[in-house]
Amino acid sequence: MAKKKVAMLTAGGLAPCLSSAVGGLIERYTDVAPDIELVAYRSGYQGLLLADRIEITREMRDKAAILHRHGGSPIGNSRVKLTNAADCVKRGLVQEGENPLRVAAERLASDGVTILHTIGGDDTNTTAADLAAYLGANGYDLTVVGLPKTVDNDVVPIRQSLGAWTAAEYGARFFDNVSNEQSAAPKTLVVHEVMGRHSGWLTAATARSYIKIASEKEFVGGFMMNAQMKNIDGLYLPEMAFDLEAEAERLRGVMAKAGSVTLFVSEGACLDAIVAEREAAGETIKRDAFGHVKIDTINVGNWFSKQFANLLGAERSMVQKSGYYARSAPANADDLRLIQGMVDLAVESALNKVSGVTGHDEDQNGKLRTIEFPRIKGGKHFDTSAKWFGEVMDNIGQSWSAVG
Repeated sequence: MAKKKVAMLTAGGLAPCLSSAVGGLIERYTDVAPDIELVAYRSGYQGLLLADRIEITREMRDKAAILHRHGGSPIGNSRVKLTNAADCVKRGLVQEGENPLRVAAERLASDGVTILHTIGGDDTNTTAADLAAYLGANGYDLTVVGLPKTVDNDVVPIRQSLGAWTAAEYGARFFDNVSNEQSAAPKTLVVHEVMGRHSGWLTAATARSYIKIASEKEFVGGFMMNAQMKNIDGLYLPEMAFDLEAEAERLRGVMAKAGSVTLFVSEGACLDAIVAEREAAGETIKRDAFGHVKIDTINVGNWFSKQFANLLGAERSMVQKSGYYARSAPANADDLRLIQGMVDLAVESALNKVSGVTGHDEDQNGKLRTIEFPRIKGGKHFDTSAKWFGEVMDNIGQSWSAVG
């Protein structure tokens, strides 16, 4: 029987689960198959193409539990699409005329890897699916098992992706401090931009966590710093439709009464309309290797700030983004439990030569299983009919309707 060798990589944006997932994989293999050799490719698929790898030593195995306390990725990330040969050539990852999938497959074969774990979101795991399909079609004996991470919680058909719960908690903590800026000047508008290209889940979950934090605070009556200043006055998601003029009229009443207005905005809210508006004006919109609009160049929060600042007569407006703070946090207790379950299944599946992505399958009543690669895709929309989201919107007192 051929000796097994396990490789792992993390890719895409950061999420508060990468260090813990890497640590968990190292711990689990050490527990159930201690003789298996472990390596990690640096900076995701880039390291795989460039043969840039880390050997997991005995000392690393012994101290792997420490990784559960860290954010970021201990092995580095990048955004590389193995089916985008032109981009890989441009970056110097492969030579002109080379097929990146073949280069990756040959690298894994020459390194003696029999199991590859990919830790990432939909782009990472759809790329893993492309790689797994190529390996299978070309006679390579290799099992690929992915773990789903994304703060957006937008991977189909996975109920809960790794890191999203933590990102919501830390986004709320971030804004708990920022909200105090309402006391810095009269008629202040603060826009909190939260990550979420296609899905408003993270913005909604961050709002829920923030409302809980605010509800537990004590105030001294008679001062300007009071419970009203901790309110969320408007929340806008990619899945929501709203009338700008009607919202402005409602928020003018809030500004007149409270002296400030707070908005929570998904970075994907109104994105298509903003991109269309800029392209119609002749602007070239930058896109990444996967064809996605480079969302940090669009600045949705600034668009909302400009629109509402004028309509509300704000004397001071500011946009604060919690994304980098939230996505770089270490995993919280809820995510640690989720990570452990998915890691244990990922190792079991890999040793049994079952490829796919671990997760709670929404099409099978939320059962934790290794989901077939062809069923994995991104862009899952947030279910705005969720009871807890209705409670959030009731707390805000905002009228809204679902898109479509």
